Amino acid sequence: MAGLLQDRVAAITGSGRGIGRETACLFAREGAKVVVHDVDEGPAQETADLIQQAGGQCLVVVGDVTDPSFPERLVRETIGHWKAIHVLVNNAGYTWDGMLHKMPDEQWEAMLTLHMTAPFRLLRAFAPFFRDAAREENKQGIIINRKIINISSLSGFRGMIGQANYAAAKAGMLGLTRTLAKEWADFHVQVNIVAFGWIDTRLTAEKEKNPVVKRPDGKEIPIGIFNAARDSIPMLVPAGRAGTVEEASGPLLFLASSMSDYITGQCLEVAGGA
Repeated sequence: MAGLLQDRVAAITGSGRGIGRETACLFAREGAKVVVHDVDEGPAQETADLIQQAGGQCLVVVGDVTDPSFPERLVRETIGHWKAIHVLVNNAGYTWDGMLHKMPDEQWEAMLTLHMTAPFRLLRAFAPFFRDAAREENKQGIIINRKIINISSLSGFRGMIGQANYAAAKAGMLGLTRTLAKEWADFHVQVNIVAFGWIDTRLTAEKEKNPVVKRPDGKEIPIGIFNAARDSIPMLVPAGRAGTVEEASGPLLFLASSMSDYITGQCLEVAGGA
């Protein structure tokens, strides 16, 4: 039986780890040809190995999404290899926390560039293969629905102490999503956003173990959450626990599939009721 994404081409940024990896593997199991991306070659290849070992098809593209030249390269390699694109998931990201009154411009700009400007550039670069392709298909009476899935966070809508930069960027993605949903609706492109709550990934690992994200410039950014905060999950999340990456990827499959063809401009909260 054909999968929900049979023969669809899906590019997923930040799919070398966590939610991105699980989503890439799930999409491949459902028949998609997946473009696996990460800033680090090792994790990207690990995801690709998992997909190929399960009989799936994938292409690996390594690069920094904040590099202005990266979007065109991702487009070139994706279209050059698969000749099409049907789904783009803007997932790449990390947190760089700090209190606003002590936050330097670099820390502020880094989150806006990563979580807003980079997705904007990717959307602009892929426009000919979403919007313009549909224009030609419309002339022939052909309808092919394509999907944009942006990733946000409850931090962007509820606020989070120490995350002024991250929250501002994630809130901005909601406006971008809803605007693009209107601009591209006539081209059969559904544009939606998923706001995750507490999901178990390296970004929410025990801070006491000193987890870090290493940026392309070599700077190590501390991530994670203190155990004292982690212990408060039952009080903050009605479901009483953090979500898993498997539970995070399922809603992305729904939005990438034909089951969501009449849904656009929506924000789906995946947060256990938080």
